[in-house]
Amino acid sequence: MAQQLQVTSSGGLPLGLGSVRFARGFVTVVASTLVLLLVCAAFAPSAISAGALAGSLPFAAIIAIVGLGQMLVVQQGGFDLSLAGGVSLAVVITTHMSSGDDGQLLSAVLIAVACALVAGIANGILVGVMRLNAIIATIGMNALLYGAVFAVSGGVPRITTPLMSQIAGGKTGGVPNSLLFALGLMVLVSFVLKATVAGRQFEAIGANPAAAHAAGLRVRLYQSMAYVLAQLLYCVAGILISGITREPTAFQGDSLLLPSVAVVVLAGTSLLGGRGFPISTVIAAFFLNQLSQFALAVGVPFSAQTIIQALALVLGIGVYSVRWKRSATNRAQQSNSEDTDNV
Repeated sequence: MAQQLQVTSSGGLPLGLGSVRFARGFVTVVASTLVLLLVCAAFAPSAISAGALAGSLPFAAIIAIVGLGQMLVVQQGGFDLSLAGGVSLAVVITTHMSSGDDGQLLSAVLIAVACALVAGIANGILVGVMRLNAIIATIGMNALLYGAVFAVSGGVPRITTPLMSQIAGGKTGGVPNSLLFALGLMVLVSFVLKATVAGRQFEAIGANPAAAHAAGLRVRLYQSMAYVLAQLLYCVAGILISGITREPTAFQGDSLLLPSVAVVVLAGTSLLGGRGFPISTVIAAFFLNQLSQFALAVGVPFSAQTIIQALALVLGIGVYSVRWKRSATNRAQQSNSEDTDNV
């Protein structure tokens, strides 16, 4: 039987007999990444050389991990601006409390995880339970986290332990360990969101909290848990940074806030909440990191990286907004046509 390929109005691509669908965001980000790689090959081959990829993939993995955390919060219609403080606190706790001693590394990591849980629970109570504005609440939490950062480090960087350098900065089968961590977390988040009852309820609450509440779902609990899980992912990113970067600073998380939002938007997750796309988010992280590498290869100064990330964010918002408006217009025209036929 001949197979057919058809584009549906919802943006999916059913293949064969119609059971496999690709989200519009996935198709968009994959196509954009392939185009970017072709442009790199034509105009800046050094940006996709083996050495360049080996050096950049660990940082793409970090963006992917914090992007997954931000995605969970955005799915509930919020923003987590405490990301920078959460990542930085995990970095300084891992490096300073271990004091270069492998024997102290486990206790330092556990303390970092405990601090992330406290910060996430506090954010969840403020936003999910007390219904405070997410931006205001997480900005305040970010200030508290940075207070803890300076209390631990005094603003002085410290070298991590050899074991952490081996775990986070090493390779397994030629693949950076940090990338394996990112892929593992992507699989875990994807499975929970797409294949469990709790994950489907989580997405339903993000899409329509009022309807979910009317259906008896625990809306405030799920909204609070988004911030807890996000902080845990930021903590993992910070711990990995402490091993990837030889001497990480106390402000290591500052450069990750804008990319975390950009990759979520580029992956197609609505800023108003709803479905999340973990795989697309990870691919978008590679795209954004590779875009920065291309810009550096063609001579764009490093100081302009923030502008590039902001433009990518604006582009993502623009692309999906245009598609949505066009789809809405088509539906309206179809509805008017049907009304005319009925008359």
